[in-house]
Amino acid sequence: LAGEPLTVTGDGRQTRSLCFVDDTVRGVLAAAAHGMRGPVNIGNPTEISMFDLARLVVELAGSSSEIRFIERPVDDPAVRCPDITLARDKLGWDPQVRAEEGLRRTIAWFREDGTDG
Repeated sequence: LAGEPLTVTGDGRQTRSLCFVDDTVRGVLAAAAHGMRGPVNIGNPTEISMFDLARLVVELAGSSSEIRFIERPVDDPAVRCPDITLARDKLGWDPQVRAEEGLRRTIAWFREDGTDG
């Protein structure tokens, strides 16, 4: 939104999975209400490459920001994707907000409310 460059590490092919806060809260509340013990992954198993994510952010923001590549840290994982089988099976929970929609909402929030700190 500020027109500053976006940085992507390495070649940008590493993937991440984005889970919108509304889905995360729903998942945590479902786990608390269920009373299950032990860990359960609450996340979104849909992966996006970091380069594609940067391009999508620029596009959705209507920005002309350039994407700059920097050296990838040695401890940067190639893939981050949660296995949400337990959340689906035990809690009946699935993420509902797709990454693009979550980014649209986030960008709108920053445009409206997020610039004042």
